Formats: sequence, structure tokens, C-alpha cells
Amino acid sequence: MTGGSTAEQFSPSTTDRPSGATAPRAGGTPRGAWVVWAAAATAFAIAVFHRSSMGVAALPAAERFEVGAGVVSTFVVVQLLVYSLAQLPVGVMLDRFGPRRMITIGAVLMALGQASMAVADQLGWAVAARVLVGAGDAMTFASAIRLVPAWFAPRRVPLMTQVTGLTGQFGQILSAVPLVWLLRTTGWSTSYLVAAATAVLSALVAGLLIRDHPAGGTTPRSSGRPRAGLGDVLGHPGTWLGAFTHASTVFAPMTFAMMWGFPYLTSAEGRSDATASGLLSLLVVLGVFVGPMVGFLTQRHPLRRSTLVLLVVIANALPWLMVVLWPGPAPLWLLTLWVVGLATGGPGSAVAFDFARTFAPTERLGTATGFIIMCGFAVTLATILGIGLALDAQGGSYDLQSFRRAWLVMLVPYLLGPLGIVWTRTRARHKEDLRVPTWREVWKREIGNRNWPRLDRGRRS
Repeated sequence: MTGGSTAEQFSPSTTDRPSGATAPRAGGTPRGAWVVWAAAATAFAIAVFHRSSMGVAALPAAERFEVGAGVVSTFVVVQLLVYSLAQLPVGVMLDRFGPRRMITIGAVLMALGQASMAVADQLGWAVAARVLVGAGDAMTFASAIRLVPAWFAPRRVPLMTQVTGLTGQFGQILSAVPLVWLLRTTGWSTSYLVAAATAVLSALVAGLLIRDHPAGGTTPRSSGRPRAGLGDVLGHPGTWLGAFTHASTVFAPMTFAMMWGFPYLTSAEGRSDATASGLLSLLVVLGVFVGPMVGFLTQRHPLRRSTLVLLVVIANALPWLMVVLWPGPAPLWLLTLWVVGLATGGPGSAVAFDFARTFAPTERLGTATGFIIMCGFAVTLATILGIGLALDAQGGSYDLQSFRRAWLVMLVPYLLGPLGIVWTRTRARHKEDLRVPTWREVWKREIGNRNWPRLDRGRRS
């Protein structure tokens, strides 16, 4: 890009590459797009609810199965391990069979898993149930975001990807408030049977309303050998940039929301269930405001997406460090500040999928997305398990000092993640011969033309 024109060098067209064989025209949205998107977003929200359902049930699970913190964390670790390991085969199947089938099958698996959890009275059956939940969950998000470039114009994709993720995250509210209430009032079995019913609803909605592409359009299908396609995906540093991005931004909010946030707030900090549930809900609500901002900045400054990700990591890490170092119980304002920082993680992680969309071949987008998700969840489950083991090493106590020492496990990905982002960013820019404008040039262009990036909409850098 060094030899290109100034307009090309500043063009946001790196985010404008269509990800489908028949992309919607730039100026319009096909009929039925919003119905399809709403059905997919609903399925993702329900999947997140199932994914997070053990986080608020950690203490009841410990009592039901008579196990310690490390074993309880195994439920979530096994679920995330299955989710993570399934991403590559799910990505390959997504490229071959399309999002509608994958979302429907995933919802059926989650229904079976939660129904099994409701009746399980032995540890082995409970672990098997979480395997089903993890496998079904693995099929949902990658399929949902695959629908976005098929149904919306390329310039809308970064923002719609953010909104899809944020809408799905409302599933955390379902686990933080209604599920907590059900566990307290109706008990274990009824709570998880209700959860299973929501997955059945998701399967029906997906099967009836989702279509893989607009009428008359087509969705690219991979036809080559999966191993060769995987080699192409992994050989590009842009894929690894997406992997480091996802891992660095998603592990902290997911560790907090899925497993250790609720017990830390209630047992270590001494906060009430209502306060803990409120903070978990705040994590989702704040994402509604942060997500569109991140989507807008991703679209407006596509060559600075990695810088935005690094800022998100800092916003996650600084409040966490303040909480860990605070003498005595942290005040509510500091816990709230921590949640505010964590709320940037989900929107920040969605930038990883924009890297996949712009660097991966169209017919291998599902494989690239699956690999990126796998890396993020691998780091998350390692962190969750590490914290559980650190608590057990201190006698299994959930007291304040033991928990804060256990939180230090998160220091490793906080340090290694940004290093990986900078390294792979440099390699990706070199491979694609990208000229990144200086901040002075960006500032001059912004001040000089407030309509940018609407200029040169069709140009390619």
C-alpha cells in the first residue's frame, strides 16, 4: 500500500471486504434481514445464559455434590474446554453446512445438557451434562456472526457484529438475576429444567426463522480438504492477531461473569446476593453503550484496531490491580469501576472477528473464526482453573486474602496478551504491505473532512 494514493492509504476499505459470495449491496438491507438477525441474536443470548449458568450456582453446586472450589471450577473448565476444542471442527462444519443448521443443533444439545444437569446427583453425570452444554454453545456464536456479512452491507458489518455480541450478552442477566432467584426459591432441579426449556425455544426459533442468505443469494461453501484450509488460515499472521486479541480481552470478563465474580463478591467482599447480581447485570448493561462506540471506531479507523484493543486491555487490567492491592474489603465504587473496565472486554474481543473477516479467505471464514474463539476460551478456562487451584492450595477458603492471591493468576495473560498483539500486528502489516498513517495525519484528515470515512467508499487499499 506504500505506493498507493493518499485516499487509498486512509481508506477504511480494509473493513469493507465482503465476506459472502453474494454480499448485500452497499446501500440497502435485504428484506427479512432484521428477523434473521434477531433470531440469531436470541439464540446467542440463550447460549450465553447456559454458558454462565454455573457461575451463579458455584456455591449450590459445591453443596449438592459435596466438593471443593477446585472441583466446582472443573464444571466450567470442562464446559469451556469442550467449547474451545470444538471450535475448529465447528468452523469447518459451518463453512460446509451453514449457520441455520449449526445454531439449531447447538440449541438441542444445550437443552439435553441442562435437562441432564437438573437430574444429576453424581459428579460424573454433572460433568457429562456440562460437556453437552459446551458442545451446543460452541455452535452458536460463530454461526450468528457468520450471518451478519451475509445479510448486511459491508460498511455495517463492524457495528452489527458488536451489536450481535452485546445483544447476546443479555443472557448473562438471565443467569445473574432470574436463575439466582430460581435457585433460591425452587431449588436445583426446577431451575435447570427451566433452563433446558429456554434452549428448546431457541431451537424452534432458529429452525423457523433463520436463513443462511437472502433470497436469490448464495453462501460460499468450502469444498477442499479441511487440513489444507486450516493451513491457509493459520499461516496468516492476521489470524493470530485475532487470536491474541480475543484471548487478551475476553478472559477477564468471562472469568468474572462465568465463575468467580459472584462468589468473590459475596463470600470474599461480603456483598449481598442482590449487590453481586446487580454488578453482574451492570457488566452487561454497560456493554450496550461501549459496544457501539467500539464498532464505530473499528469502522472509522480500521488500521488502528489493534491500538483500540490495547486500550481495552489496559481498561480491564488497571481496576483489577487496584482491587487486588486494596487494603481490606474494596469499596463499592472500586468494585463498580472494576466492572466498568471489564465491560469493555466483550466489545473489544469482537474486534478479533473483524480481523478474521478482513484477513481470512471468504470460504474459510468459519474456520478462522473458530480458531480465534478457541484461543480466547482456552485462555479463559486456564484462568478459571488456575484460580480454583490457587484457592484449593490455600485450604479451599473463599476469604478475602485467599481470593485476592488467587486473582494473581490473571497477571499472566494480562502481560503476554499485549505482547502477542504487538508482535502479530507487525507481521500482519508487513505481509499485507500496509502503510499505517501517523496520528498527526489521522488528526489532520479528521479535522479537514468530518464526513470521512464516507469518502472513497468503493476504493480498495
